[in-house]
Amino acid sequence: MPGERRSADVVVIGAGVIGASIALELARAGRRVIVLDRAPGAGQGSTSASSAIVRFAFSTAAGVATAWEAHFGWLDWAGHLGCDVGDLAVFRQCGLVMLDVDAVPRASWLPLFDEIGVPYEEWDSATLAERVPGLDVGRYWPPKRLDDEGFWEDAERSLGGVYTPDAGYVSDPGLAAVNLAAAASACGARFRFRSTVTAVEKAGGRVRSVRLSDGTRIPCAVVVNAAGPWSGAVNRLAGVGSGFTVGVRPLRQEVAHVPVRAGYGGPVVADLDLGIYFRGEAGGGLLVGGTEPACDPLQWTDDPDAVGIHPTAAVFEAQVTRAARRLPDLAVPHRARGVVGVYDVADDWTPIYDRTELEGFYVAIGTSGNQFKNAPVVGQLMRELIDRVENGADHDAVPVRFRAPRTGLEIDLGAFSRRRNRNTANSGTVMG
Repeated sequence: MPGERRSADVVVIGAGVIGASIALELARAGRRVIVLDRAPGAGQGSTSASSAIVRFAFSTAAGVATAWEAHFGWLDWAGHLGCDVGDLAVFRQCGLVMLDVDAVPRASWLPLFDEIGVPYEEWDSATLAERVPGLDVGRYWPPKRLDDEGFWEDAERSLGGVYTPDAGYVSDPGLAAVNLAAAASACGARFRFRSTVTAVEKAGGRVRSVRLSDGTRIPCAVVVNAAGPWSGAVNRLAGVGSGFTVGVRPLRQEVAHVPVRAGYGGPVVADLDLGIYFRGEAGGGLLVGGTEPACDPLQWTDDPDAVGIHPTAAVFEAQVTRAARRLPDLAVPHRARGVVGVYDVADDWTPIYDRTELEGFYVAIGTSGNQFKNAPVVGQLMRELIDRVENGADHDAVPVRFRAPRTGLEIDLGAFSRRRNRNTANSGTVMG
């Protein structure tokens, strides 16, 4: 009811896969949690448009360690949830091959696999052609637009790749968020959908409550901003961000769905050489997305609600034609088919998991595009961060270190700081 007062220990803004994971872990820890989302249900925003690829190649040790730890959660999804929530999202372990690309040579990131303990195989072009039948192993770098005559030139060199057998994808990203929300509810978390936050109220330099568009005020000690593409707007409501060295901004993205007569049973292919990635999907089709090559304009937006929700012919043709260059037997349909989402993109494509200058206000933002895979761990590391900071730890001076429960790896959460130095080894794309 308007004006209702119902207090919580923690209010989580956003019920996507990240927000639902955070709610689950905080509720498990005994905190009274209320989750707010503008949508009618969990996982209906950016999460539902995710390609849900589980991979391990990142440019920092913390990034690789987080992804490696998280994949064990997907492998034991029922165990991670801890209770019966009905139909489950499924992790399909099909492997992934990261094709060689001049801009990010394997020598620059494979040492991180060795450090963390991620199994891999190095493939030359002959092995790549043998292990992924029908794949063109030509080197076409840099990615080009279809109207560039160079796009159609034959390759003069070939490339190999790095194969990680433990990688794959989650069958239904929206269902994964629903699973997490159901588990959180079983632990006592309450979800309020169709709820829009209009104010973050504070006093004495600390968060005190959030107010909704219907007039409801929810007193709380902690707020976690996991609002996806609306996270920047929520930060502005709270008046935070002045000390951030990394910003976030909404980006419209399209992912193409392509029927494949014979099906595609190969590994996920990360192909920065052509500016795409692709994986199989239910029913034998192919899902094709882009990796933000320099030749393609990025569709930034200031209003996620104003974004067109239908795939466009131009983007569909570009992505699928590039995929057909790599898979010559792939036909390019005349009709665009796929999904459109809005990513919450950090300037360096690395998420921000951190406190802010407002006491009690935390952020799990800049996650879209490459953090779905880490959802099982993000809830845990945010719980650890919140517990430590609320009990007096100075995370800005001495970053919290999170001990991953399944691998035993120690992850420096300073790598995800709002005040971090830019990582010059970052690819500058969704690959991180």
